[in-house]
Formats: sequence, C-alpha cells, structure tokens
Amino acid sequence: MLGVRGSTPAPGPEFVRYGGHTSCVAVYHDGEDQPSLVLDAGTGLRDLTKVLGGAPYRGSIVVSHLHWDHVQGLPFFVAGDRPDAEVAFYVPAQNARTGRDLLAAAMAPPNFPITPEGLQGAWSFHALEAGYHQIAGFRVRATEVRHKGGRTFGYRISDESGSIAYLPDHITSAGVSNEVKDLVHDVDVLLHDAQFVEKERALSDAYGHSTVDDAIALAQECGARRLVCFHHGPARTDDALDAIAELHADDASVCFAKQGDIVVVGRGQV
Repeated sequence: MLGVRGSTPAPGPEFVRYGGHTSCVAVYHDGEDQPSLVLDAGTGLRDLTKVLGGAPYRGSIVVSHLHWDHVQGLPFFVAGDRPDAEVAFYVPAQNARTGRDLLAAAMAPPNFPITPEGLQGAWSFHALEAGYHQIAGFRVRATEVRHKGGRTFGYRISDESGSIAYLPDHITSAGVSNEVKDLVHDVDVLLHDAQFVEKERALSDAYGHSTVDDAIALAQECGARRLVCFHHGPARTDDALDAIAELHADDASVCFAKQGDIVVVGRGQV
C-alpha cells in the first residue's frame, strides 16, 4: 500500500501511522521482487521509486478514474520518468477521447507545466473499456461503478495465486449493480471505499462515496474473504481511525489500510 487517503493528501503528525498519501497500490505476482502492476497514481506513487531501489519502472498503471487524488503522483514518479522506463497507462474510456487526451485534461499547461509526452521513457496511453483484459500478466476485469464526476471503474485483479477487487471510490447507497456484485463475489481481498462513517451519511452521499458500514455490508453480501477499508478521509486522524478500527476489532476479516501495508493474497502479495 503506497497511498490510502482520499480526496487530497493529509500531511502532518496526526496522519503518520496510517499515512497521508492518496490512492496507490502496487501489485506483485507471486515470486516477483518488483511490482508489474500499479492501481491508481495518487501521490503515493512517488514512494514506488524507493521501493524499486534505483531501478526503472517497467510495468502498467491502471487508474480507477481521473480525479486529482488518483493521478496527482504521476508526473512526480521518478522511476517512471526516466529514459529507461517502460510504462503502459490505462484510464477508463469516455467521451470518445484517447487515453493520452483524457490524461492531458489535467496534465497540460496551463494546469501543469508538461503534457503526457513530457514524461521520459517509453510511455503508452490507453482508454480502457469495461470487460476482461490481460495486463501485466494479470487477468483484469473492469466494471463501471457509481461515483460522482466522470466514468469510474472498479477492478478485479487475478492470477493463479488469488484475486483482489479494488473499488476506492464507490457510492453503494445509490444501489449496487449486479455487475459490481459479481466483480466482488468470492474475492480473496476487497479494497473498498470507506471514506465516511454513518453520522456523515449526508456528506458521503453528496461526495459519491461509501461509509465503513457500507463497505462491510457489501463485503458480507458478496462473500469477500477479507475487507481492507480504504480511501480514508483526509481529515480523519490516526486516532480517529484507530477508534473506528477498534469498533470492528472482533472481526478478523476487516482491517483498515495503512500506508506501507503488505496484504498477502494466497501465495502472492499486494
């Protein structure tokens, strides 16, 4: 786990234990010493450079959607911004635009000093449709989920070692489609939006997110073996998250994501 926050980074001493970086998860095949797939490119992507220990990144980055907190780390990813890097970048297809042009809506002057072509190395940009894909040696299923402001995908990532479902931004109170339920069904690990708590229901619905209880209910309904609550609110301090986690301490299938966590899936690692 390279970044577990939602909406905006959360710096400062009150956010050290869970971490302040926004969404980014590195995925490894069993036996790999370096990840070949990254989910989302939030500010946590910067820390992948340290994980790679001086090596270039050669793999894929798949983003759930194009909100700032999910792509903001991209131009600051040193291991991917060097001549020997090789990166395939995927975004949800929408508005009949190329993957490059979708990213450039946020990453180009005057909003940012460079365009996607300004990234060094061999980069390719892809607009991804819903359905099944082979990416970085994984079977990747992309399914549209309900979220506010642009097309958003949830993903199921699987190989011979196991499966994870990744839905960092998802409003379940508006109803959960059969396709999403099937995406999550019997998954080994579910990383799910849990940005709010029940007393914040009005905010949760207005922002297009889920509560902790929403995430737990979906995991139980769909038979997910383990739930990792993810995309913590940027104002949710470490102490506040500890208090929420304590409420669910008796359920070994529920945990709350921390930056730096390694989650074992079958024989592999996420």
